[in-house]
Amino acid sequence: QVQLVESGGGLVQPGGSLRLSCAASGFTFSTSAMSWFRQAPGKGLEWVSVINSVSSTTTYADSVKGRFTITRDNAKNTLYLQMNSLEPEDTGVYYCAKGVNSTSRGQGTQVTVSS
Repeated sequence: QVQLVESGGGLVQPGGSLRLSCAASGFTFSTSAMSWFRQAPGKGLEWVSVINSVSSTTTYADSVKGRFTITRDNAKNTLYLQMNSLEPEDTGVYYCAKGVNSTSRGQGTQVTVSS
């Protein structure tokens, strides 16, 4: 079955950077679009970014555009999210997901941006 394991979260000061990873198994990663979602404390799930399977075309939410970069390594079945210029509003649990919706997602990794 689909397994997605996120890692790389932590506590970082405003303006700092983190790189999240998502190890995928149980499906053909190279032919699947992949997404990142996040959930801030007390709020609903928010879509962050998506990368398609063929051309690696990427799309971002306006709130992270220019600061976050989604990439993938099909040889390693791994999805990444490079997060720069982090803001307190970026705090939350980050999930990777198979496809373009959040139905098949991992357990999440906590990102806290605070001084």
